[in-house]
Amino acid sequence: MKASQGDQQAILEVQRLDDQLASLAQREATLPETSALSSVVIKRNNVRDLRVAAETERTDVKRELLRAEGDVEQIVTRIQRDEARLNSGTGSAKDLESTQHELVTLGHRRAELEEVELTIMVQVEGITNRINELTAEEEELNLEIADLEIKKENALTIIINERTIVSEKRTSIAAPIAQDLKDLYTKLAKDNNGNGAAPLVGNECKGCHLTINTTEIARISTLPAEEVVRCEQCRCILVRE
Repeated sequence: MKASQGDQQAILEVQRLDDQLASLAQREATLPETSALSSVVIKRNNVRDLRVAAETERTDVKRELLRAEGDVEQIVTRIQRDEARLNSGTGSAKDLESTQHELVTLGHRRAELEEVELTIMVQVEGITNRINELTAEEEELNLEIADLEIKKENALTIIINERTIVSEKRTSIAAPIAQDLKDLYTKLAKDNNGNGAAPLVGNECKGCHLTINTTEIARISTLPAEEVVRCEQCRCILVRE
């Protein structure tokens, strides 16, 4: 294949621009803000799940508290009824004595139920405190996420702007290059991890950074400047500078 020296130099510049685009793509894929954001989002989600679980637990415990309060209320009602009966003095002595014993029993039962009620109330308070702490932590993490999202967006904007400039320059340089040379470059770049053309500096291919043997260098030196040379190692287009 033959191509003008201008086209060969141009295809080398296309390679340099493609290298820049690949570097920009790598920067985009490895933005520190992206990994930091992912880490904080995972942490926030874990805290949120703990908060939701705590709220569910508090709902269940509050249900237990309502039952305990109902039990205490029933005992208080019975105590008030018995006290009213004793205060009225109605009934036989045996009945009044039985009522007195029942009041003692109810008093013990009330104390037990109130202790249970107090324990549950303390439990509710502890869960509520935990929910408040988790909510505060979640809010802090949400602020951190919002800040990281802004930083990531700013970093991406810079990359996008740089990519636009490089892409426009590549389009402009590639447009006048002979189509067969562009097609060859495109195929080689696709098959060789993006490396389609490289300068020949001395006896070294700057694409694979391997030394070309003396015999091949001598052969290349005899070829016309328009002759397209390929590296024997990486097969990319060697551009003689």
